[in-house]
Amino acid sequence: MIEEILIRDLGVISEAKLEFGPGLTVLTGETGAGKTMVLNALGLLLGERSDSSAIRKGQEQAFVEGRWLLADSALTRIRELGIELEDAELLVNRSVSAEGRSRAALSGKSVPVGILSEIGEQLVVVHGQSDQIRLRSAAAQREALDQFAGEDLSKVMTEYTSVYANWKQAASRLSEITTQLEARSREADQIRSAVEELTNLDPKPGEDVELAEKASKLTHLEELRIAATAAHNQLSSEGFDDSSDAITLIGKARRSLEAVSEHDPELASLAQQLKEIGFSLNETSASISGYLASLDSEGGQELERVQQRRSDLTSAMRKYGPTLEEVISYFENSGARLLELDSSDKEIQELTALEQSLGKQATSLAKTITELRTKAASALAKSVTGELAALAMTGASLEVTVSQGSELGATGADQVAILLSAYPGAEPRPLGKGASGGELSRIMLAIEVVLAGSELAPTFIFDEVDAGVGGAAATEVGKRLATLAQNAQVIVVTHLPQVAAFATRHLRVLKSVSDQYTSTDVVRLEGEAVVEELARMLSGLSESESGKTHAKELLELAKASI
Repeated sequence: MIEEILIRDLGVISEAKLEFGPGLTVLTGETGAGKTMVLNALGLLLGERSDSSAIRKGQEQAFVEGRWLLADSALTRIRELGIELEDAELLVNRSVSAEGRSRAALSGKSVPVGILSEIGEQLVVVHGQSDQIRLRSAAAQREALDQFAGEDLSKVMTEYTSVYANWKQAASRLSEITTQLEARSREADQIRSAVEELTNLDPKPGEDVELAEKASKLTHLEELRIAATAAHNQLSSEGFDDSSDAITLIGKARRSLEAVSEHDPELASLAQQLKEIGFSLNETSASISGYLASLDSEGGQELERVQQRRSDLTSAMRKYGPTLEEVISYFENSGARLLELDSSDKEIQELTALEQSLGKQATSLAKTITELRTKAASALAKSVTGELAALAMTGASLEVTVSQGSELGATGADQVAILLSAYPGAEPRPLGKGASGGELSRIMLAIEVVLAGSELAPTFIFDEVDAGVGGAAATEVGKRLATLAQNAQVIVVTHLPQVAAFATRHLRVLKSVSDQYTSTDVVRLEGEAVVEELARMLSGLSESESGKTHAKELLELAKASI
């Protein structure tokens, strides 16, 4: 529950500290005194959008701080966000600068403002004047009924939501595979054709480079033969003038040196070098002779075969490449891809069975949801109709209808409608049609009070939802809010003394005006001060003896009726 709120430089409030407690707390004051700013301050703590224009004139920022005593469920969520608390007390603060920048913190740790909204849902439920229109949409009416239905429906809805999501996912995947089945079949046929082609081709890594080199050699075969023959003849010209080849000349030079080497050892060394050169030339001549022999075994037919092989590899690279390495990789991975494509039939069968099974589960759960909603609809209508009678709308009745549609949705198959019959025999009509403003306020208050009993949050705030209500009906409003406050903290902003009389804690917003500025303060009223405030609310005269007498009667009536 909220223990206190500190407000500084927000609107007309220079600085105010509001202390709350368990039970029913009412907030009263003259129109324009600043009660709205108190609610705005609370809204900032609950993550609502900030407005720099609300900063008090002449100040650089507005600051709001709230202290909560947390229930176990809220504590768990806080800790999930990584915020450790020493005890169950949570400190929330929010500042808004004149430039529009907003900052938030939880127990001293800076957090995004959005976190405040998430935490706020666990801490406070606000029922304001603007909420009178929120139940006019079909979705909001269904949510209200589901809230009233309580834990039994919540459990089934949780299971249904999971089954429905899995069902839609399976159906989507099945549709995707079925739609792509033809394309997958064409791809499988293409891969099989490619596998057959590449199996026959049997490409080898680097083969394209080797063939290019070989083709170049075969293309210039005659030039290579002429050059090799000339080189061989220069080294060893067999059958010609022996004196002209390199080997013969080297041999003559060696023998000339050997003839006189005994006279100079250096010539013997040179002769040995010439001898080694001769051996090397003989080996080179033999290699060239072998090369010429190999050229004689290769010819036009071999070139044609190489060029055909290169053409086949090039064609494969255009289809599956662009490189030979990529062609080989495609060939090696084609088996796995074929298995994947061929498994689609089995996957379709499995998905079809799963989709049908989940569809049946979803349908069965939706039926249970309809039954629970129908039961809750009757109870909700009865409870609200009873509240309307107590709020001076005797004869008016509420009707909650649940109609099952033909298709399942994320929330089941139901269409929920809340209708009002303004008087006996009147045709039920949608909320907001055929009722005066005052009647609408009472209708919405009756619904909100009934729904509030099923809320899980520990604090409820009602912002003048009793507008348009007076007399005995106003007393009944106060009584119902006091009853609700027996199990939760309830904070009410009201102009009705009949409601304020039921308060366990009474706060008054006071506005003071001087030549320099206007300021607002919040004070707690006790004893005679409560009587005077109720007298003011009753007659506008806080010192009126008759007003005070009436105020005391209200307090006694409220005390006796709780």
